[in-house]
Amino acid sequence: MSSKPLKQIHLAAHFPGVNNTTVWSDPAAGSHIDFDSFVHFARTAERARFDFLFLAEGLRLREQGGQIYDLDVVGRPDTFTVLAALAAVTERLGLTGTINSTFNEPYEVARQFATLDHLSEGRAAWNVVTSWDAFTGENFRRGGFLPREDRYSRAQEFLATATELFDSWDGTEILADPDPDSGAFLRAGRTGAFAHHGRHFDIEGHFNVPRSPQGRPVIFQAGDSDEGREFAASSADAIFGRDGTLDAGRAFYADVKGRLAKYGRTHDELKILPAATFVLGDTDAEAHEIAHEVRRLQVSGQTAIKYLEHVWNRDLSAYDPDGPLPDIDPETGENTVALGRASVRQFRDPLETARTWRALAEAKNLSIRELVIATTADQTFVGSAATVAEQIDTLVQADAADGFILVPHITPGGLDEFADTVVPLLQERGVFRTEYAGTTLRDHLGLAAPQPASARRAVAS
Repeated sequence: MSSKPLKQIHLAAHFPGVNNTTVWSDPAAGSHIDFDSFVHFARTAERARFDFLFLAEGLRLREQGGQIYDLDVVGRPDTFTVLAALAAVTERLGLTGTINSTFNEPYEVARQFATLDHLSEGRAAWNVVTSWDAFTGENFRRGGFLPREDRYSRAQEFLATATELFDSWDGTEILADPDPDSGAFLRAGRTGAFAHHGRHFDIEGHFNVPRSPQGRPVIFQAGDSDEGREFAASSADAIFGRDGTLDAGRAFYADVKGRLAKYGRTHDELKILPAATFVLGDTDAEAHEIAHEVRRLQVSGQTAIKYLEHVWNRDLSAYDPDGPLPDIDPETGENTVALGRASVRQFRDPLETARTWRALAEAKNLSIRELVIATTADQTFVGSAATVAEQIDTLVQADAADGFILVPHITPGGLDEFADTVVPLLQERGVFRTEYAGTTLRDHLGLAAPQPASARRAVAS
């Protein structure tokens, strides 16, 4: 009886910046905006032979109680600028950027990603996201105009339109005939022609960037809703999963992969890559001690009070984080004290959440800070390098994921220990590459290059 072949693990690295998972106060932490930080992080990921580096997006400084929420993301530099600069100091590492489909235009975004793919020689990827709140939209001329039910509709048409632009060149147009009598640079006069007339976009003209090395960037999608899963199954090359546990991961994996067939896609055409945090130690016991201290640093007293305000929706600054939960109930309604914070959407019924938390706090004698630590996410992987390698391999081989996007709690050096200790053990197991086999991000992910529109039309005819 033949055994199931070992799956190859995909690993990526998320540059977290300053947010509620980082410990920016640690002496080992560096800048989240100096280019040297990005270079260090990217080169560590590349020497470990990771598939790609990932940048998230922050389009507005978040607020709480009318003040800038400086315990979370304090601002992010422009994604395309950073990735283009990193293309010059890396050779094989994929470069993935989050770009919003609610407040941008397909022509501009397609042009930027096609350019990045050229500059990086085929390593660009686009994480397609939507914006959920009018607060963020106030920074844009269409601030808050898009109803929630239309977000994915616009995103799908945005991506379809951008794909039409990418495919307006098939890669054979540039002749550049050296014969002075010919003087022909292009084979066809209608190169780059496009016309899209839809509900959200009504554009036509000529796309002015030739077909890039990958044809079009790798497409990522982040979203756990039913609409998000369907969008990923129909249009994405990879989806960011949300759960790094065995049972929940396998359920998510089976659900999303099970949607592919109706779009004419195979099991391997969509990679599922949950975000994962980690803490390493010389022994499992030491790692758990470090993990406990990291959680206390991540959830300071001030952070605990701010987090509790997301549920109570009122100013709790007078409360002692080392004291009991408030005896007053949450303030319900549409208005929120935490503007631009996606986490407030987790608490659909704040009154019920408060009741549940009070019961937990009473049963375990927890302070506000201890409760927040107990009810927010622990690190995904904790242990010695051997233990963490085993944990990762077990989840991937069990089809709970195809790999993981690692989020260290220190920027930019937090990936170093993983690269030096865990990666070699995965390589010894034969489940992770020792060298890059290809040159493009599609090569790293095992994804076929998309055919240009002209080739698809020829097959169809």
